[in-house]
Amino acid sequence: MLPAILALIQVLGSSAAGARQPEARLLDLLGYAFLLAGPLALTVRHRWRVPALVVTIGATTAYFTLGYPHGPGFLAALVAVFGAVRAGHRVLVWVLAAGAYATYAFAGRLVDGGLAQPSLGRAVLVATWIAVALAVAESVRVRSAHFAEVSRTRTEQRRRQASEERLRIARELHDVLGHHLSLINVQAGVGLHLMDERPEQARVALTAIKQASAEALREVRSVLAALRPEDESAPRAPAPGLADLPGLVADVTGAGLPVEVVTEGAARPLPAEVDRAALRVVQEALTNVRRHAGPAAAAVVTIAYRENDLVVRVRDDGRVRPGEADHDGAGLTGMAERIAALRGDFAAGPHSDGGFEVYARLPTPAASGRSEAESAVKRPEPDGTAASGRSEAESAVKRPEPDGTAVS
Repeated sequence: MLPAILALIQVLGSSAAGARQPEARLLDLLGYAFLLAGPLALTVRHRWRVPALVVTIGATTAYFTLGYPHGPGFLAALVAVFGAVRAGHRVLVWVLAAGAYATYAFAGRLVDGGLAQPSLGRAVLVATWIAVALAVAESVRVRSAHFAEVSRTRTEQRRRQASEERLRIARELHDVLGHHLSLINVQAGVGLHLMDERPEQARVALTAIKQASAEALREVRSVLAALRPEDESAPRAPAPGLADLPGLVADVTGAGLPVEVVTEGAARPLPAEVDRAALRVVQEALTNVRRHAGPAAAAVVTIAYRENDLVVRVRDDGRVRPGEADHDGAGLTGMAERIAALRGDFAAGPHSDGGFEVYARLPTPAASGRSEAESAVKRPEPDGTAASGRSEAESAVKRPEPDGTAVS
């Protein structure tokens, strides 16, 4: 469409200009051919950018050098120049423009053949307009490159945010399903064992299975609602947090694992992310205790509210039995990544006095004003050694396996 419009403007405009320029060469078939050659070349500019540029500038240069009427015969060349500069052919455009101007300005003085001999004033005017056109084309190229970079940055940011959201949802599903399925498995084993001899106790186990599965479904729906927020109304239940800790402890205790909760400091409202992460750490740690610490194990959950942070410790007195260790470390790695995302510290490993301990420190808003020196204060590891605060990138967690080796 654009080449056709340019061809019409160049032909009609140049014909009208020729009527007012008696000194110019009369437009003939050759002149019209040059006027049409540029727009015709533009029809293939997207596929063959350089050939279209060369043909367009060549036809325009020949038209004006042969002394045809001055008019809008340069529009096709202007379009080709802008497109070529934006496509990255800057050097070629400048070389062709310089060659075209030199041909127009000096060919008539060097060759005696009825070629145009522009005056000094016209030559300077044409050079000025060519320089302005090239400068504008360069400006458009820079601006286009800037917009393209901004667009790429935004696209990459959206992709990164989507990836982080998928990772968050995967962590939530791992914690929710791991905890509740573990409860269901324990209660199902109890029910099968007592079904014949003590059916009333089997009914209690089945009731616990029903409650655990219903709670798991509710939490899964809550997590997956983030995938389709436009179809969901406002959440009817508050986001999971330490307020749900008593219910979690009751479920775990009902499944046969004694749990003691110790609170240090005055409880206070926490940011939603910190509140949720603290609960998930306790949930995953207790799930691991049920899986690996043995049937006679007990656990102590410590929630310490400090001035600048929240500390969560979960320690059991059991033993990791060979063949039951979580070799892939998915649960511990997930906890470490969750804490690192909040710029906290995480450690997990056998305690020097026996058992296994999970430690997490979560900064709260009051901690934002701490100096770097304060953040470098060392804290004890579960095995009695000391470790400094980890950066967000240091999310790998190591713990001994039953054979004495360490996995991350």
